[in-house]
Amino acid sequence: MKRSGTLMLLLLLALSTIAEDQKPNIVWITFEDMSPLLACYGDSTAHTPMINSLSENSKVFNNAFSTAGVCAPSRSAIITGMYPTFLGTNHMRTGRDIMGDSRGVYNKNKNVTDREGNNVIEYSAVIPSEVKCFPEYLRREGYYCTNNAKTDYQFASPFTAWDQNDAKAHWRNRKDGQPFFSVFNFNETHESKLWKHNHLPLTVSPDKVNVPDYYPDTPEVRKDIARVYSNLELLDKRVGEIIEQLKKDGLYDNTYIFFFSDHGGPMPRQKREVISSGLHVPFMIKYPQNAEKGYSDQVVNFIDLAPTVLEMAGVKVPKHLQGTSIQSQKRKYSFAARDRMDEHTSARRSVTDGKYLYVKYLYELSSSYQDIEYRKNVPTMQVLLELKEQKKLSENQMKWFAPVKELEALYDLENDPDELNNLIGKVEVREVEKTMRGVMNKWQKNTNDRCKAVESEMIEEMWPNQEQPQTADVKYKVKNGKLYLSCPTEGASIGYKRNNDDWMVYTTAIDIEEKDSITVKAIRIGYKTSNKECVTPYSQRIFR
Repeated sequence: MKRSGTLMLLLLLALSTIAEDQKPNIVWITFEDMSPLLACYGDSTAHTPMINSLSENSKVFNNAFSTAGVCAPSRSAIITGMYPTFLGTNHMRTGRDIMGDSRGVYNKNKNVTDREGNNVIEYSAVIPSEVKCFPEYLRREGYYCTNNAKTDYQFASPFTAWDQNDAKAHWRNRKDGQPFFSVFNFNETHESKLWKHNHLPLTVSPDKVNVPDYYPDTPEVRKDIARVYSNLELLDKRVGEIIEQLKKDGLYDNTYIFFFSDHGGPMPRQKREVISSGLHVPFMIKYPQNAEKGYSDQVVNFIDLAPTVLEMAGVKVPKHLQGTSIQSQKRKYSFAARDRMDEHTSARRSVTDGKYLYVKYLYELSSSYQDIEYRKNVPTMQVLLELKEQKKLSENQMKWFAPVKELEALYDLENDPDELNNLIGKVEVREVEKTMRGVMNKWQKNTNDRCKAVESEMIEEMWPNQEQPQTADVKYKVKNGKLYLSCPTEGASIGYKRNNDDWMVYTTAIDIEEKDSITVKAIRIGYKTSNKECVTPYSQRIFR
């Protein structure tokens, strides 16, 4: 009996050691264009039982903000842990898709120009050489990383970022026991789902929605808002599918689940803006075994996501990342920026502590509103423009269109959630104004705001003579049964595949055998991929 008890104790200790050494799995459920319009944030207009259930077992963050009010700059921050203004990815759009091909996203009837009227070509942003897509760091440590399926980073997604990056990407394609990081992007709530061509039935009545003071209360506006909530109900079903798959695979209890939107709401005066309506997002994390639950007022910025995931996975966080892990360090302020939006440039920056939000315009504008063609597909935008022309908008509804008299704005988010009253110059907030202005100036100085430059000049620096640079070919040598790879291009990542296996990230010399055929190529973000070459290490070409 004593021997049996000792063996059992040793077995339990061994299992405990294995559990401690096992790397955690991480899933992201991301979606588009949505403010915190959920029951966990006090809004039960939409029926979202799956999201509600997830929130009850999660840590829900009240003050999570995007780095931009639009998807592509925001996603560049998410995937790198760096500010888009530092990277040169804050102009919307650069126009290059996942494979580096033209997206055709610019309005073909208008020239896209920078603020000085220079033509802007479509380009993939060339970012600083040390910056990687953070899943690459996970892959180097044995993680299986998948993205299903949107990228939209303002640069072509490097092949070293993901093991699988398509509509079939899933953790179920990994090797047995391999830890995973899996991203699922859902577009049910995207701005385009408000367009007239969306003939799906409304599941939320227009009579039951709240109309913010910055909109006129018309049938068209109510229908658009009802569509926003109805789309949330569609999203809820997609969330349920992922949760069910995790449970079926026996992974739900032991997986980190992140749930967040890529920026604020899809409606006019929400999306693209750097005020709370465009930046404030729903954000929650379900911890393994529900280790942390409840609400947090901690300020979160999207550049914090990369270091948070790396820290959770036990992967060393690179020093150059500008974000900080949500788990180990609390930030006080969240920063955001806006520059060119399709065919219009309107540079401004903002900072919030969750209670106040400060906006700094970099130069004078005729109004905060910009006449963006893409947005005119939303019926509410048409209503606003028609009533403006008829001079039938109220004072609050006209504020978006009014001339920008002050190059600063300050809003009290607690007492003025619609951000209609600019407090700049008010005696009662003088100290707040001074503090926020100082914080903004310090941030701009410390982060080397690259997007303050004229965009066409920035592009010339990235793409000399408007030609995309190309990553140099991989160099290789064999010594003592190992294949060594290198690339002359600064900051390039090298990938290789053995025989017909999948692409791997090169980190150290590869053990090879005579029968092996190794294919190699390299990529620096923003550059073209190097020429792919099949290396037969034991051929005369290598050894002579």
